[in-house]
Amino acid sequence: MAPKKAKRRAAAGDSGSSNVFSMFEQSQIQEYKEAFTIIDQNRDGIISKDDLRDVLASMGQLNVKNDELEAMIKEASGPINFTVFLTMFGEKLKGADPEDVILSAFKVLDPEATGSIKKEFLEELLTTQCDRFSKEEIKNMWVAFPPDVANNVDYKNICYVITHGEEKEE
Repeated sequence: MAPKKAKRRAAAGDSGSSNVFSMFEQSQIQEYKEAFTIIDQNRDGIISKDDLRDVLASMGQLNVKNDELEAMIKEASGPINFTVFLTMFGEKLKGADPEDVILSAFKVLDPEATGSIKKEFLEELLTTQCDRFSKEEIKNMWVAFPPDVANNVDYKNICYVITHGEEKEE
C-alpha cells in the first residue's frame, strides 16, 4: 500500500513542474528546502493543514481558523511536497518583471547613472503615483532598504531583491 501512496504523491508533485529547479539558484533551493522542512512539522514530506497549524502556533499564531488553513492548502494543485512548494514560489516570483526591466525603469529616474535615487524623490513617487504606498509600506521599505548617509537609495539592490527574494551578497 505504501508504494502506491508514494507514487501518487510523486505524480501529484511532478505535474507541470519538471523545470522548476532551473528557475532558482542552488542557494535559493537550499533556503526553500530549509523552510519546507520547518513547515513540514510531522516530517512526512507533505505540508498539511496540521503542519501549517503547528508551525503558525510555534510562531505565536494560536487562533488560526480552519477555513484559513484550508485556503492556504488549496493554493496548491495537489499535495504540497517540496517540488510543489518550490513551484508555488516560482509562480509567485514569475509575476515580477525581469530584473533588467525593473532596472531600466529605475534608470529613467537616474539620469546621471549613479545607481541610486534620492530617498525623498522615491518616496514622493511611491506615495503619489499609481498604486500608492501607505505610510506603513514606506516605513517597511526604509527598514528593508535604508538610504545611505547622503539619503540615497540603492535601486540596484531593490531590483535584485524583487526578482531574487534576497539581498545580494557583496
